[in-house]
Amino acid sequence: MNIGFALCGSFCTYAQVFPVMEKLAENHNVIPIFSFAASTIDSRFGTAAEHLARAEKICGSAPLYTIEAAEPIGPKKLLDLLIIAPCTGNTLAKLAHSIADTPVTMAAKSHLRNGRPILVAVSTNDALAGAAENIGKLLARKHYYFVPFGQDDAGKKPTSMVANFDQIPAAMEAALEGWQLQPILA
Repeated sequence: MNIGFALCGSFCTYAQVFPVMEKLAENHNVIPIFSFAASTIDSRFGTAAEHLARAEKICGSAPLYTIEAAEPIGPKKLLDLLIIAPCTGNTLAKLAHSIADTPVTMAAKSHLRNGRPILVAVSTNDALAGAAENIGKLLARKHYYFVPFGQDDAGKKPTSMVANFDQIPAAMEAALEGWQLQPILA
């Protein structure tokens, strides 16, 4: 199976996300895709170059990190499934409004032309605020599925939610069969 694995700029989750990518790459062809932020920003969680190199080592191919590189995903039918993990509030908003101006959103737009599933693993500090509307729009849209998610620190960050990244494989199997893994809210 061919899986696109798109990373956005929620750098604090990479320690949880990369092991899942590694697990999937053991049995599937995984194509890494990086948002502009993920491919260019150095943070306290590592440099962009380190993250790109790690994804390339895991997947055996260089990450796609330009709009031009992501565009052929649909026309060439390159993917059976696209995973966006972590999916930031910024990317949620763009997906909900059909904006394709980053490598990740272009990958999604291009992939959707084939009627194949997109699995979203939310990681945003405003999931229960400004991003809630966009999560709702995508939940109601055909071909979008979510990795179960919940509040990550209700006391200090009352509107923040993050996916349970360990559930990506189960959510992926459900999405490929056309149903949403439950319960969606952990």
